[in-house]
Amino acid sequence: MRPDPPKENLKNPGEGGRIRDVFLSLSQRTWLCCLCLIFLGCIVRSPALQGPFLWDDQYLASGNPFIKSPLLILEAFRHYLFLDSYSVHYRPVQNLSYMPDYYFWRDNPFGFHLSNILWHVSSGLGLFFLLRRLLGSLPNERLSSVSRQFLSFLIALLWVVHPVHSAAVDYISGRADSIAFFFACCAWILYLRARGVSSIIPRALLYLTACLLGLFALCARESAMIWLLFFLCYQLFFDRKTGLRNKLAVATTCFALTIAYIGLRHLPAPRLQNAAGPEWSGPVRVTLMLRALGDYARLMIVPSKLHMERTVFDPSLVRDTTGWQANLATEYLSILGLFALTAFTVGALRKERGRDLRILGALWFLIAYLPISNLFDLNATVAEHWLYLPSVGFLLFLAGCVLALPRRSYPWSAGVAVLLALSLSVRSYYRSADWSSEEGFFQQTLSGGGSARAATNLALVYSRRGDYTKAESILRRVLQMSSDEPIARNNLADTLRRLGRNAEAEKILVETNDEGETLRKEYSRSWVIAANLARMRHAQKDDKAAIAFLDQASKNYPDVWELISYKAELLREDEGPSVAQKLVEDFARDNWWHYGAQLALGRLYAQEGDIPDATSALLQASRLDVRDVKALNLLAQIKLRQHCLDDAYLAQRKALARQPDEPRQYVLLSTILEKMGRTLEAHTAVAQVKRLEDLARQNRELLN
Repeated sequence: MRPDPPKENLKNPGEGGRIRDVFLSLSQRTWLCCLCLIFLGCIVRSPALQGPFLWDDQYLASGNPFIKSPLLILEAFRHYLFLDSYSVHYRPVQNLSYMPDYYFWRDNPFGFHLSNILWHVSSGLGLFFLLRRLLGSLPNERLSSVSRQFLSFLIALLWVVHPVHSAAVDYISGRADSIAFFFACCAWILYLRARGVSSIIPRALLYLTACLLGLFALCARESAMIWLLFFLCYQLFFDRKTGLRNKLAVATTCFALTIAYIGLRHLPAPRLQNAAGPEWSGPVRVTLMLRALGDYARLMIVPSKLHMERTVFDPSLVRDTTGWQANLATEYLSILGLFALTAFTVGALRKERGRDLRILGALWFLIAYLPISNLFDLNATVAEHWLYLPSVGFLLFLAGCVLALPRRSYPWSAGVAVLLALSLSVRSYYRSADWSSEEGFFQQTLSGGGSARAATNLALVYSRRGDYTKAESILRRVLQMSSDEPIARNNLADTLRRLGRNAEAEKILVETNDEGETLRKEYSRSWVIAANLARMRHAQKDDKAAIAFLDQASKNYPDVWELISYKAELLREDEGPSVAQKLVEDFARDNWWHYGAQLALGRLYAQEGDIPDATSALLQASRLDVRDVKALNLLAQIKLRQHCLDDAYLAQRKALARQPDEPRQYVLLSTILEKMGRTLEAHTAVAQVKRLEDLARQNRELLN
C-alpha cells in the first residue's frame, strides 16, 4: 500500500480548505462518528415506534410460539419461519431475536420496533468499521487514514438514513435483513482482526467466533449467502496481503459453513410447495431485470413513491417479444436500468482515481443484485427491502466516482453528501410515519397499486372497528378483481354474518370449501374456511356436521392446532373430557413445544380429576410461555380447591410477577391469602386492586 500523503496536503488555503479541515477534524473522532450514526439512525425511524403489529407481525412477533421461552431456542432450528405456510424461509435466528423482545415487552409492539431500530443502527456501525478496513486494503487507492474514516462514515451515514430501508427497519418482520447484515459485518471484522493477532489461541478463537457469526448470519436470512460469495471475491481479487495457501483455507472454511447451513436447513420436516411462479421467456426476464435495476437505481437517488408492495411487471408490454421491443421507448425503467448497467461498466473500466473503489462497489452491487434480478423465480418482481445489501455497493460506487473529481472539489462534495444525508433523513422520518397506524399503512400501500392481500387487511381493520359496511365494500372490490381469493371470501363471509346475513355468508363459505384440493395447493391457510363453517354448524346445534368439516380439513391440513383444539372442545361438550383428551394428547406428543396444547391438556386432566397429570401439564405450559399467566392461574385455582394453600400461593405469586399491573391477579391472591389466614396481606392485595382500577380509569379519561 502506498504511504499516506503528508499532512500538509490535507490543508489548503481558502474557504474550501477550511471546510475540509472542519470535516476531517470531526471525522478523526471515531466516537463522534458512532454517536452521529446512532443519533440520526434512531431519530429518523422514531415515528414507527408507535406503530402496531402489521401484516406478518401477527404471526412472527405476536403469535409466534417459538419466541416465548428460552426452552425453545434449539427447537426453533427445527422449523421454518412460518408454521402453517408453503414458504421454506429458514430463519431461526430471526425467531431467536424476538425472544428478548417478548420477555421484556410481551405484546407491546413498541419494544419490537425499538429492537428493529437498534439492529439497523448496529448494522450501520458495523458497516462503518468494516469499510474503514476494506478501504485501507485497496491496492491502488491513495487514501490517508483520516480520509478513509471520513469516507467510511459518509457511506455508512447515507446507508443508515436512506428511506428505501423502511420495509426492513420499520416493519417488525423485516428485521432479518438487519440481523444478517450485522452478524456478517461482525464476522468479517473479526476475521480481519484475527489476521493481526500473533498469539495462536486468541487468533484461533477469533477465527472460530467469526465462523459462528457467519453461520448466525446465514440462519438469519438466506441472503447472507451473498455476503459469503462477496467475501470470497474480495479475498481473491482485492486482498493482496493474503497468500494463496491462506486463500484456499478461507475458501475451504466458507465451503464448510455452507455445508453446515445446508445441514441445518434439512432439520425441518419437508413441506408441500405451492404452484410454481409464471414461466417467463428469456427476453421477458431480461426486460424485467433491466426494469428492476432501473427502479432500484431511481429509488437510491430519488426515493419517492415508496410502498411496501411494488411491481415492474406490465403484461401489456411483455406479453411477447414483439410487444416489448415495440414499447421499448416507453420503458423508462428499462432505459434507466440499461444506463445504470452502463455506468457500472464504464466506471469500473476508466483508469482514474477511485477505480478500485468503483470496482468494489460495482461488484458488491451486482453480486447482491443478481438473486433479485428476476432471472430467477421470485415472489415479486421488486421489493424495497431487497436493496438492504446491494445499496452498500451502490454507495461505494458513487464514492469512487466522487474520488475521480478534481481534489479541489472534495470539500464541496463532502458538503453535498452531508446535505443529502439530512434530506434523506427527513424523507425517512416521514416514510416511517406510514407505519404508525394500520389504516394509514394499508391505504398508503394501496395507493401504489398494492395487492388483494393489502386490501383484505384494510377491510379487516374496518371490521375490527365495527364498520362492517365499509369492510364489505372493500372485500367486494377485491373479489371483483380476483375472485379466487379464499381469505377475502372468508372475511367477506364473516362480515356478512356480523351484518346478520347468515345465509349469504354460509353460501360463500360452502362454495369456497368445495374447491378442496385446488384451494389447498394455492393457499396454505385456507383451513380457516372449514373452521368457520364448523363454527356456524355449532351455532346451529349441528355438532355432527361441524366435526365432519373439521375432520375433512384435518386430512388436508394435519397438525393445525386450531382445527384440533376446536374439535376437542366440541367432543368435550358432547362426549366428555376423556374423548377430547386423547386427541389433544396425540398432538402434544408430536409437538411438545406447543403452549396451547399443554394448557388444554392441563384443563382436561383437571376436569377428569387427574390432578398430578394436570399439574405436570400446567407447569410445562408455564415454562413454554414465560409471560403468560393462564396456566399458573389455573394451577393456583386447582391447588386452592385441594386446600394446598402453600402451592396455590406460590403459583399465584409467579403469575403476579408476570402480570403485576393486572387487578384480577391481586383478586385471586387475596382469596388465597384469606384462606391462609393472612388477613392483613389479603387487604393489601384488595387495596392494590382498587388502586390499579382507579389508575386505569384516569388513563381512559385522559385519552378521551
